[in-house]
Amino acid sequence: MNERLLKLAEKHKFVHEHMSPGEKADAIRKFQDIAELIVRECTDVCEEYRGTKWGKAAECIGDSIREHFGVEE
Repeated sequence: MNERLLKLAEKHKFVHEHMSPGEKADAIRKFQDIAELIVRECTDVCEEYRGTKWGKAAECIGDSIREHFGVEE
């Protein structure tokens, strides 16, 4: 998980300072799994535009989204 996802997890109270290290690690893992699914759904929408007049732009946007959140293709 990149730093951006960790900050989002902290900002939205998925993790907090009162958690044990094990609880925090488990919560971060679950948050990461959910975040990766959402990012993949978004980038899949971009992929649907492949072959259209917006294809290259949509592909670049999908790549940028994956990179921003640290999600592998």
